[in-house]
Amino acid sequence: MNDDTIILLKECNSGCKNATNSMEQVSSYIHDVNFQDLISKYNKKHIDIGDKCHTLLNNIGKSEEDPTIMAKAFAKFSTDIKLMINDDTTKIAELMVDGCNMGIKSISKVLNQCRNASMESIHLAKSLISIEQDFMDNLLAYL
Repeated sequence: MNDDTIILLKECNSGCKNATNSMEQVSSYIHDVNFQDLISKYNKKHIDIGDKCHTLLNNIGKSEEDPTIMAKAFAKFSTDIKLMINDDTTKIAELMVDGCNMGIKSISKVLNQCRNASMESIHLAKSLISIEQDFMDNLLAYL
């Protein structure tokens, strides 16, 4: 497996972890059943892609990279503060849309830089971008 493949898989895996951490964090603030179902549905999709990336990395003896403790703590702290001030569905949807945008941008950037990545890793990256876009499109109804 070449370096481009490893870089792309690590980026996808990291993006999935960030997304699932965020979705699990906001879950306790959600009161709308349909919105909770939407978050759960996309959390599962992110977990599935993250698991595939994890497996591919493990198969070649490469470890996945967790977001740094500081990055996770800052993200959790800033989200908690925002939701303490305003925890309505619109605010949560807005935070999730921002996360989708960041995910789409970061995966697309690495995908464009890693032109020699394996077809399997490219397919996973494109699937993740598609999931992020679909999730964002569904979230727009809650803004």
